[in-house]
Amino acid sequence: MPRLIDLSIAIENDVPADPPFQRPTVTYVGHAASAAMIAGLFPGLAPEDLPDGQGWAVESVQLSTHNGTHLDAPWHYHPTMDGGARAITIDEVPLDWCYRPGVKLDFRHLPDGHVVMPDEIDRELARIGHVLRPLDIVLVNTRAGERFGQADYVDSGCGMGRAATLHLTGQGVRVVGTDGWSWDAPFSHTARRYAETGDASLIWEGHKAGREAGYCQIEKLANLEALPDAGFTVACFPVKIKGASGGWTRAVAILPE
Repeated sequence: MPRLIDLSIAIENDVPADPPFQRPTVTYVGHAASAAMIAGLFPGLAPEDLPDGQGWAVESVQLSTHNGTHLDAPWHYHPTMDGGARAITIDEVPLDWCYRPGVKLDFRHLPDGHVVMPDEIDRELARIGHVLRPLDIVLVNTRAGERFGQADYVDSGCGMGRAATLHLTGQGVRVVGTDGWSWDAPFSHTARRYAETGDASLIWEGHKAGREAGYCQIEKLANLEALPDAGFTVACFPVKIKGASGGWTRAVAILPE
């Protein structure tokens, strides 16, 4: 059997995996609490008539399509892609993009807020001896991965800017991923650069590269440090939400026996 590595975080309460305005809420109903609910569906049934007086466990979840480990569709970045075509939504993402050989770029040494440039990608590819092929899934291991669950997670890790993103898509890459909150540099660092320069093109520049070349990105990955540089397959099929900008995925790396 091949070895599987879970690349996904859990959706849970009270973990600062997102800014406060975007955090999910999970409400749990236990077996005992649901017994009366079930009894109400069957006239004459008392809760204690159920086996051990227990019903079912069920949860209600309030969340964004961008909570948890998720795949962004080009529609998230802009209404158009590929120079003017309508951007595809998550239910339109080709499944063929989402089950492909993976390669990991180790950028954990780069400082928080650093914007990765094409030459840094090329140096890392040369270091690991990998030549990109069309539809390779490129995963970026940043310092953010080790900060997951901590208050500074959303401000941690390097990011991929416009030039780096187009450098990858120009070689046929259509799915990328990061263990950071965002494919771009953390907003707190971008806000400082914008305040210094007044240059609005710096804001979300990696995402906005999707206007020029449609691509998808996985955000909030986990366990990238457990992966080899290459030689594995990534499965990241998104939940099919009609017309949506993103969908949750249980991203998994599949390593050969």
